[in-house]
Amino acid sequence: MACVLEAPLRMSVLSEVTASSRHYVDRLFDLDPQKVLQGVIDMKNAVIGNNKQKANLIVLGAVPRLLYLLQQESSSTELRTECAVVLGSLAMGTENNVKSLLDCHIIPALLQGLLSPDLKFIEACLRCLRTIFISPVTPEDLLYTDATVISHLMALLSRSRYTQEYICQIFSHCCKLQHWHSCGFKSLPQPLLCANGPDHQTILFNHGAVQNIAHLLVSTSYKVRMQALKCFSVLAFENPQVSMTLVNVSVDGELLPQIFVKMLQRDKPIEMQLTSAKCLTSMCRAGAIRTDDSCIVLKTLPCLVRMCSKERLLEERVEGAETLAYLIETDVELQRIASITDHLIVMLADYFKYPSSVSAITDIKRLDHDLKHAHELRQAAFKLYASLGANDEDIRKKIIETENMMDRIVNGLSESSIKVRLAAVRCLHSLSRSVQQLRTSFQDHAVWKPLMKSCRTLGLYILQFRVDGTAQAWSVLQNAPNEILIVASSTLCNLLLEFSPSKEPILESGAIELLCSLTQSENLALRVNGIWALMNMAFQAEQKIKSDILRGLSTEQLFQLLSDSDVNVLMKTLGLLRNLLSTRPHIDHIMSTHGKQIMQAVTLILEGEHNIEVKEQTLCILANIADGTTAKELIMTNDDILQKIKYYMSHSNAKLQLAAMFCISNLIWNEEEGSQERQDKLRDMGIVDILHKLSQSSDPNLCDKAKTALQQYLA
Repeated sequence: MACVLEAPLRMSVLSEVTASSRHYVDRLFDLDPQKVLQGVIDMKNAVIGNNKQKANLIVLGAVPRLLYLLQQESSSTELRTECAVVLGSLAMGTENNVKSLLDCHIIPALLQGLLSPDLKFIEACLRCLRTIFISPVTPEDLLYTDATVISHLMALLSRSRYTQEYICQIFSHCCKLQHWHSCGFKSLPQPLLCANGPDHQTILFNHGAVQNIAHLLVSTSYKVRMQALKCFSVLAFENPQVSMTLVNVSVDGELLPQIFVKMLQRDKPIEMQLTSAKCLTSMCRAGAIRTDDSCIVLKTLPCLVRMCSKERLLEERVEGAETLAYLIETDVELQRIASITDHLIVMLADYFKYPSSVSAITDIKRLDHDLKHAHELRQAAFKLYASLGANDEDIRKKIIETENMMDRIVNGLSESSIKVRLAAVRCLHSLSRSVQQLRTSFQDHAVWKPLMKSCRTLGLYILQFRVDGTAQAWSVLQNAPNEILIVASSTLCNLLLEFSPSKEPILESGAIELLCSLTQSENLALRVNGIWALMNMAFQAEQKIKSDILRGLSTEQLFQLLSDSDVNVLMKTLGLLRNLLSTRPHIDHIMSTHGKQIMQAVTLILEGEHNIEVKEQTLCILANIADGTTAKELIMTNDDILQKIKYYMSHSNAKLQLAAMFCISNLIWNEEEGSQERQDKLRDMGIVDILHKLSQSSDPNLCDKAKTALQQYLA
């Protein structure tokens, strides 16, 4: 079968094809098996470390012939082995080389080769498979197309230390969580697994990966130990089933967590320390190890902080910071311990000082290395700062007071790297939970500007793609995952709180239109954030802002949100209505223009199958309407609503009873015009009798509220 190559590559390589390259390929077709074998051996020696020669041979058609020879039973085992070695060497070249090999269906041929009884041939096939699967252009799902492959690989683990090393390496590179990509707009190709089928971790776990690999952690071969450790680090990641199993597995009388802790010791290679820390971190986050366990507090956390120091390689510092961020992300005490360990907060500031300034030509290699890792370092630092500042006000203050921190965040929000932008906005979101910083540092540095720019750009492209599906909109959305917009809009929610000085300039920059557009998103998190931010914006806002919000949302969209299947969207929409319907002039104005629709929505919710919190919030909206001067007539003239209020006064839930009582109190308050007529109508409905019963309630809040209401009748 001919290999398919991209035209530009074909043209550039063909021009350099030499007679000697053709000679290597021609010898593969010799009728003498010994000459063919010698030709393959000579080809092997020619391609080692020579990417140009590898590309030449691929273009000249060496791959199909090598695969043919590898699969022929008439070929000697030595020839088949040498073919596998050459193919593995070709795979070590460029990504285009790997694509060419995949186009020639190399993986099924190599997997078939694993059925051979010859160990050397099996090892050569596994080595080649390892090289192909660690390439980023190889789809991991190719390993799982045949259900028997994983079982056979597990069986081969016992054959030699090389089969152990290569198979563990293949597993660790082909074990991906399918939900990692769930947040993006990018349309991913369907996996070869069934859409509802198990993910890679589950497949490997169900085939006995834990039991088959555990004993390799005490192998005499360092490479085997390391690959087994890496395999467990990906198997356990965000997987409670695997983590809970690992914590109870023992090897030579020692539990795996104890083995991992031994691998954390300072005298062990850095690679081993880091990977062991990742295993323990995953087990801790999955709930298999307590966050206050000594192996986490005294071993794993200090190890990861060590990895962040200047003495470590840049790659190690990135991995250490990102793993530590994940470890402490949800635990307040671990965040506090990490923040005071080895001056971590100050240490992280050094992550922003790359690439280093260079003056001599001899430092060019270092500059190139620094440039390569500069984005990763900033991303890792932002992530760790976000986790550190997630809960504690003092830690947030220390982070913000770190050298040029706010400027670095603002710059990070505008970086070309999407990953850095996402990490920067996560850091900003974490710090925005601080009331003090919202009032000071955030305003001083106008962080809302790049935040709004990011939200507006992505938000408009969402609308554009939904309306006309243009290629430009699709291109942007492919390269700008929902995550940035989700976290940016979450941060806006905090910046729009009533006490935030950023609220006014954000409003002036067109936030209402943007946020209203987010409420129409198909992404749940964006809908929640859009309506949440509008709710914060409406709190104690001027009447014009409230009117603009209602105009921007439209009645149709408001009903859509009130009918949303997600309770968070519904609760935030009710919260928005409650904030809109505050202060009498505003209540009367809004109800004069939108009263019919709002009353309709309230009726719909009170009649629906909703939880206590939703109905309580709805009754509170009615209580606000009842506090209006003219708006209360919309309740008094609606017998259906009045009957519902009466029903909830006698409800079994005290919260709903109390909320219904607020409605009644506002309706009968005798200092207001028309109170006597309202009192009489409610008395005729039996409301006073219910109030007398509630005045005897064992609940002090209900009792007091009922007595206060009854006093309105006596005054």
